[in-house]
Amino acid sequence: MSLKTIEIMVDWIEDNITENPTLVEMSNYVGYSPFYCSAKFHENVGITFKQYVSKRKLSLAAIEIRDTESRFLDIALKYGFSSQEAFTRAFVDAFGCTPSRYRKRLTAIQIYMKPNVFLMPEEEFLGTLKD
Repeated sequence: MSLKTIEIMVDWIEDNITENPTLVEMSNYVGYSPFYCSAKFHENVGITFKQYVSKRKLSLAAIEIRDTESRFLDIALKYGFSSQEAFTRAFVDAFGCTPSRYRKRLTAIQIYMKPNVFLMPEEEFLGTLKD
């Protein structure tokens, strides 16, 4: 599998992030088996498909919290969380503060950026999000 195909997979996830993308849907899109896509995705991105989707959803939600006045429930539902409470638990686990505290204080948090699979290893996909 080429790096271009990995990039297509990453782009597909990004384009479908609010639709709760699945490994099977992605593998159908690129034309390889789910097992093969999973292995190659992990090998090239450095984390599993599921971890990637989770990290990107929370990171994109953090950007919305920072940049909009949208209700936390609306953001939570947009990114596939079953409730505001589930979203808050995941946000605290990922960033060490609640969405409310983040919005009020704009505490610096480390988000997971969309990787450029041609340039860098997984550790480089982290960025700091603050004002």
